[in-house]
Amino acid sequence: MPKIKSKRGAAKRFNSLGGRGGIKRTQANLRHILTKKTTKRKRKLRGTVMLDASNARQVRAMLPYS
Repeated sequence: MPKIKSKRGAAKRFNSLGGRGGIKRTQANLRHILTKKTTKRKRKLRGTVMLDASNARQVRAMLPYS
């Protein structure tokens, strides 16, 4: 059987973690229109967070081998 292709857009956006099986994602709203956002808000948006459980099933379907 051929391998299942992963959705390339999802592969660029999400990273799966071993062990507990969580999925990491980067936070939105830090790409443009940054002048009106406060420094505190921009600082909080840095880094990665865990994907919510309600979206995990959809992302796992897009990334079959991760």
